[in-house]
Formats: sequence, C-alpha cells, structure tokens
Amino acid sequence: MNAPTLHRTLVQGQFAVIVELNPPKGTDVSALLETAKSLIGRVHGINVPDNTAAVMRASSVAVARLLYEQGYDPVLQLTCRDRNRIGIQSDLLGAHVLGIRNVLCLTGDSPSAGDHKEAKPVFDLDTVQLMHAVRELNQGRDLSGNPLEGQTAFFIGGAVAPGAESVELLHKKFEAKVKAGAQFFQTQPIFSAKVIQSFMEEVRPYSRKVLAGVLVLRSVKMAEYVNAHVSGIDVPEEILQELRDAGEAQASEAGIEIAVRTIRAIRPFCDGVHVMAGRLSHRLPEIIRKAELS
Repeated sequence: MNAPTLHRTLVQGQFAVIVELNPPKGTDVSALLETAKSLIGRVHGINVPDNTAAVMRASSVAVARLLYEQGYDPVLQLTCRDRNRIGIQSDLLGAHVLGIRNVLCLTGDSPSAGDHKEAKPVFDLDTVQLMHAVRELNQGRDLSGNPLEGQTAFFIGGAVAPGAESVELLHKKFEAKVKAGAQFFQTQPIFSAKVIQSFMEEVRPYSRKVLAGVLVLRSVKMAEYVNAHVSGIDVPEEILQELRDAGEAQASEAGIEIAVRTIRAIRPFCDGVHVMAGRLSHRLPEIIRKAELS
C-alpha cells in the first residue's frame, strides 16, 4: 500500500504541495499520466476533480487509481451533484478498496453550467452531510447505522472561500464542516497574501490544516470569466491589468509568473498550496521550481 503522503506531511507540520489534474473527456489518459510522471518527487498529492464545472469526464475514482499505481497519494474529489447517498457511499467504499485515502467533499456545480444542461441534479446530501457520511464509514457503519464488513480510513477534506463571505458566515460554515469530520481544507484561488493571512488568523483556533488554492491564469478572458461565473473567486483588477499589458501572446507566461509570485507571498501563512493549472498543467514542474517548492 502506498504511504499516505499528504496526511503524514500535514501532521508533521511540513508544507504540503498538491496539484490538480483533470480527468480527460474520453478514455485517452496518456497526457495526464505523462504530466503525472513529470511531477514525481515534486508533490505530496494530486487532486482528481469529479466532473468539474458539470462537464462529463472520465471517472475520478478510476483516474485516482491510475495515479495511485504510479506511487501518488491522490485526493479524490467527490461532489453531491450526481449521486444519491447510496451511490456516494458505494463509490467511497470502492475508492477505499482501490487504495485511495484522501477525499475532498464538494457541492458540485449546477448541471446548467456544464455540457449536459438537461441533466437532473441529485443533491441528496449537502457537503456537511457528505463529510458526516465519510466519517460514519470511517467508524465502520453506513448512514443508516448498518455495520460494515471493514471500515474506511479516509482523510477528510473540505472547501472554503476566504474573503468571499462575512467573517460570521465563514466561521459558521467552517465550524459545521469541522464538526462533521473535516480534517483539512482547500481554499478557492487566492490572489492576495493579506486575504489568506487574515483568514488563517480567524480559523487557527480550529486546529485544521489549510492548503491555499493557486489558480494559473492563462488569459484575460479566462480571468474575467472566473470573476463573472465562479462563486468565491475574485481576480483583482491589478492582475487583470497585468494580463492585459502582457498581451494575448504572452498572457499565459504572465499568468505563470503571477502564480509563482502568489505562492511565494502566501507560503508563510498557510499549511500548503493546491495549484490548479488547467490547460497549463504541463508547466507545473516549472511553476513548482520557480516557486522554490521542491
């Protein structure tokens, strides 16, 4: 069995580095696995999204297993959107059987945002209830209280959006997730050291590890779309202007430099980073090197 790298790293107080690799929309995983190979020895885990933005892709459980076979400690993202509580618990048990030990519990984007707009959302559980379900499986029983033939041992994660909500609401949501079983948190993309510093001051009493999200912007259009359509993310005007000044041809290079600069600025205040590079995932080794994370 692969060592639980992410859990061990965070518990030991070391700075954790995880990245995100999106499953393909199809069966060709060659590019994803090639990128993963380039990250060997550079990261403590790889996040595997669950049909992110409600766009149908290959199973996150299957891709997480492939990464596990390469020696990684994958972080399985699991949303409430597509499954009822039976399907969710079944997938969790299956993931555990396949060696996956980290699960990030998310709500999931509405189907109206994706490529199957006629799909019916499920949302049988919300994120707090999903975390509770994972904790129950860890304790050897299902949501109905029935005993399991072998319990799980998941490291439970939750999402949080610093700066997007009032301090009072943030505390309320954070505390609810902690009580439900959350052991670590990943934030929405951060673009300001002040935002993460203030946030960490607020949540340190909960004694939970927090990995700050870093989004690699590849164009002004992408940044403006994120601001308009993705809840909890605010790309500051000065960064938008920096991308404009770089010009279309050099926007992705500017986006990489912004990400590197952001990682360096926020590192003193958080327990790790979660780097989301999207179509620039092949540049992740470079980003990690420039940010001095290796």
